[in-house]
Amino acid sequence: MNRSHPLIPVLLFALILALAACEAGQASKGPAEKDIVTEPEKIDVHISRDISRLVEFAANNHGRINDTVILKADTLIGAVYSLLEAKPMWSREGNRLPIADSLIDFIADCKKYGLFPSDYHYKSLQSLRERMRIDSLSRLDAALWSQQDLMLTDALLMVGRHLKQGRLKKDSVTLSADSVLYFNFYQKLIQDVAGRGELRSVLHELEPRYKGYDSLKYALRFFLDSVGSFKRYTYVIFPNKDSAALYKQLQMRFFEEDYVESPTVEIDTAQWKSLIKQYQKTNGLKETGKPNVNTVNRLNNTSWEKFKTIAVNLDRYKQLPDTLPERYLWVNIPSYYLEVREADTLVFRSRIVVGKPETRTPLLTSRITDMITYPQWTIPTSIIEKEVLPGVKKNPNYFTKHNYSIINDKGEEIDPSTIDWKRYTKGIPYKVVQGSGDANALGILKFNFSNKYSVYLHDTNQRYLFKNASRSLSHGCVRVQEWEKLARYLVNRDSMASTTPMLGTYPPADSLRVWMKRKEKHYLPVRNRMALYIRYFSTEGVGGRVKFYEDIYGEDKRLKERYFADKSIQ
Repeated sequence: MNRSHPLIPVLLFALILALAACEAGQASKGPAEKDIVTEPEKIDVHISRDISRLVEFAANNHGRINDTVILKADTLIGAVYSLLEAKPMWSREGNRLPIADSLIDFIADCKKYGLFPSDYHYKSLQSLRERMRIDSLSRLDAALWSQQDLMLTDALLMVGRHLKQGRLKKDSVTLSADSVLYFNFYQKLIQDVAGRGELRSVLHELEPRYKGYDSLKYALRFFLDSVGSFKRYTYVIFPNKDSAALYKQLQMRFFEEDYVESPTVEIDTAQWKSLIKQYQKTNGLKETGKPNVNTVNRLNNTSWEKFKTIAVNLDRYKQLPDTLPERYLWVNIPSYYLEVREADTLVFRSRIVVGKPETRTPLLTSRITDMITYPQWTIPTSIIEKEVLPGVKKNPNYFTKHNYSIINDKGEEIDPSTIDWKRYTKGIPYKVVQGSGDANALGILKFNFSNKYSVYLHDTNQRYLFKNASRSLSHGCVRVQEWEKLARYLVNRDSMASTTPMLGTYPPADSLRVWMKRKEKHYLPVRNRMALYIRYFSTEGVGGRVKFYEDIYGEDKRLKERYFADKSIQ
């Protein structure tokens, strides 16, 4: 089914409104700065006229409606007020409707949803509401009522978009049918709010239906209560090629925490070393006396930055499909855990090892297609260049030590000692394969799933790494501590779904056990292919509190700088 471009109905509605205004002789006029109504019973007529003028002015001025307010949804406003026939949505006969106050109050409280009041004209709306409360003449100014109407409508459209879709850019992993919100979404939002006369239930219906989202949003409330008000601190950029700029930021940051008396007084090298060591000691860091990643991360880990991190993660839930399968595997990279879930219930979880920052585990959506016992490992080209070539040049016995074989393009095994390795600096015209066995880097079981990155889930011959707190140590694949439990879970699902034995004369679970004991290589298809989601969530709501994980790939930092750098809580 073909779908029209989402802006087509918007542009048509806006055009209709503009033409209608022209015919009425109104369109050529700019918005009135004041429009004091002498006959109060006609105020809605004046407001409608001013709305028409203001809508056209905003369309011609990139959303601007006055010196301080720029509409964010300016391409939609014309279409919305065409549907409303330019009538005010948020007031009647010079009185603000209760739903308008509900929206202003929601915006004041929207940080509980990971949103920023400054995105929704909060200061302007609150100021205008107070002005109309104390100034009777302002309540007769149709120009002010029209400005308020457009700001509230714009705020509602943006709140709706941010609750449904979030603010992060879609990518190949998160792209879905809901990646573009068509005009009928906004039309229904307007109609539901106007029809029900109740705001929060309408907005709640737009939010993700995930237990993890609800838990994090619930924990956010406790976080906000513990913080009280946010104090804004200087953000320190590190590493920074401009050392003078770095130390200027550090000095301002230390001033903000009372480590120095002035943000401008000159500090010599010895004083800097003492200051940094003092801060490191106070915060339980290694006392180097020099700025480093851990020290700067601690300086930047303020309540305000934590709030923005929570906001990023709430938006990540909005990038997921509206519904997930009944059963699926969930790999959360920053937490270093894999979970098997059924109907949003945790079946079991396993520690994992994920890719190093320089060889990241990719975000993806796939399905487990098969398992291989005692697999071989074909070494990726990137590892050959970075590790194998340097290794064999230093040690002629490198291939024997690692149980590697050299295979030519005819599939024949080549003696490594017959190759002049000094000839090669990047790639080589051979495949490098590690034989199966207990020493194989993939361990004794590998889980395959379709993906363009050549990564998979697998056991490992370095099982001691699972005891580490930080486990970003692989070349990109995901190493699973509870690989055997996962394998049996997949096999049992296939067994229960089929009355026909799939694996010769043995029931599947018994066959798997026998193959392991014999150290045999076997291919085992997973007929009930298990959905797999590899994602990056650096916060979770656990027991009513926000649990923060290390931003191991710097994704939070990148997204906060891109989308939330200029945000305000007001």
